[in-house]
Amino acid sequence: MDEKRIKILAISGSLRKNSSNTNVLYALSNLKSKNTDFHFYEGLEHLPHFNPEIDTDNPPDPVTDLRKQLKLADGVIICTPEYARGVPGALKNALDWIVSSGEFVNKPVAVISASSRSSGGDKAHESIMLTLEMIEAKIPKESTLQIGAIGTKINSKVEILDSTTKEQLKSILNSLISSIKFN
Repeated sequence: MDEKRIKILAISGSLRKNSSNTNVLYALSNLKSKNTDFHFYEGLEHLPHFNPEIDTDNPPDPVTDLRKQLKLADGVIICTPEYARGVPGALKNALDWIVSSGEFVNKPVAVISASSRSSGGDKAHESIMLTLEMIEAKIPKESTLQIGAIGTKINSKVEILDSTTKEQLKSILNSLISSIKFN
């Protein structure tokens, strides 16, 4: 009997092409098991500013695409930097588009914040956790991580340089996968 493939949607909160947060997600995808597929959401910069007046049965195409990708995913991993002591606007905007449509309700989600600062982006982490809890995402306690001094732990070639970080990322992924239930 074939084992069901697990579909993970990876979302980086950074729009930078060589973002350390995006690199964390790629490094994490390299740790996945054979039956797990990673898909990287690349439409963050194309989402219009949230406006409830256009959040109708027929929303803009980029919003429809985001919602479709979330529906198809068995689980989601978000890795975000911290900007101005909070979640970057583009990522918060994407989450705002999901409030009314409910794709995160009971969806298993892992949350990582990565920062060059030693705090690991603690304010962004707190902020995104509040938003995800409000939209009823299922966030296992073992599926959250704050990584400080990220530039010393994962390089631009997506190589994990720190063994503790590698083990933490493996643990995050295992926790997320074990929280995914198939009907």
